[in-house]
Parts: sequence; structure tokens; C-alpha cells
Amino acid sequence: MNKVFPTATAALEGLTFDGMTVMAGGFGLCGIPENLIIALRDTGVKDVTAISNNAGVDDFGLGLLLQTRQIKKMVSSYVGENETFAKQYLSGELELEFNPQGTLAERIRAGGAGIPGFYTKTGVGTLIAEGKEHKDFNGETYILETGLTADLSIVKAWKGDTEGNLIFRKTARNFNPMIATAGKVTVVEVEELVETGELDPDQIHTPGIFVDRIVKGTFEKRIEQRTIREA
Repeated sequence: MNKVFPTATAALEGLTFDGMTVMAGGFGLCGIPENLIIALRDTGVKDVTAISNNAGVDDFGLGLLLQTRQIKKMVSSYVGENETFAKQYLSGELELEFNPQGTLAERIRAGGAGIPGFYTKTGVGTLIAEGKEHKDFNGETYILETGLTADLSIVKAWKGDTEGNLIFRKTARNFNPMIATAGKVTVVEVEELVETGELDPDQIHTPGIFVDRIVKGTFEKRIEQRTIREA
């Protein structure tokens, strides 16, 4: 099966539908699937539940889907850089399921591993714990969190081969690898696309068995917050 597609638009063809759940990789604006987010916006899909570490910024990343009001619910851990998100949430247009960052990462990892739920101490005694099952282990209280999966995972990697084996760079490795495992269908964009066998097997972070479609992209790589020091 040929996994390589010529464009992000082609890579999403036939995969989107209203009311779907989409996982998007990245950490802040680092390692986000820029091309696939734009292609997803251009499909016009509506009522999306988006699972992502963050909500992008107003005019980049998942912020583009918020601008067009295609997202009805965000499952995230950090949303502080997006005024559009804040306005829609405070007005009641947008649902939010807030997660501690480590909990979100583990929920995604668990979903990809076929684990329906796990107990964690994080959030006990806070709003995060409300309505969740509590259980004591060795005299400590834990809350039950559920694994997360998606209809579609969109991921960005540094390098991939034509079979979908992937290598990530640095911060981009925070959420992308686990998100790649948790989608019913996983579509990946890469900076470099090489032939099968060119990657060192010992350097592969995500095996191609998790990847359904792959495309070579071009990237703006916008910096979320630029901090400089005067000379």
C-alpha cells in the first residue's frame, strides 16, 4: 500500500466528517502539523472535538479552526495564548475539558495502548476531580482518568520514510509520538521524506505500522513567544 500523498489536502481526502474527534500533535507551536491543520480547515468539517496540548494562537495552528468556528470542544492542558479561544469559551460557544498536562499525555498514551483507564493522584481535591471515581491505594487517594482516542490523528515529524517510520526532533517529540498511536487513522507530515531503509532502525521513534498516510510539507515554524536580550 502506498502511504505517500502529494499534498496535505489529498492526504485528508475521505477521512473527515462533521462531529469527528481529531488529535493534533505539537507542543505550543513547536512540532504542530501546520499543513494538515490548514487542509482540515479547508474541508469545512464542523463540530470537531480537538484533542491537543494547546489551542494554537489566533491566526496559526488550531487557532485557524477556532477562527472559522469548526471546533465545538477542546480537550487541552494549556490554552493561554489564544484570545479567540478565550472569547468563545467565555461566551459559551466552545466547550473545554481541561487536563493537567501529564494527565493529558498519559490519557493519550493509554488510549493508543488500548488501556481504557488509569488512576492518578494529580488533581485530587481540585475541580479536576469532580465527578470522577476516587480510589485509595496504600493510604493515598487517586482519581480515575480515561484513555483518549480519536477518529483522526494529525502529526508532524522531522523525518519519515515511505513506510511511515518516523523520527521527531527535540520538543516536537513531547506529544506527537503518542498521538500517532491513538488515532483510528493517522496522517503525518514531515520535513524530510526518504526511502524505506534509509533511516537507522535504532533511531525510529514511531514505527510505520501506526501511520496510514504521509506527506512532505513546507513549514513556517512560527515562534510562539520571542524573548530577546538587548545587546
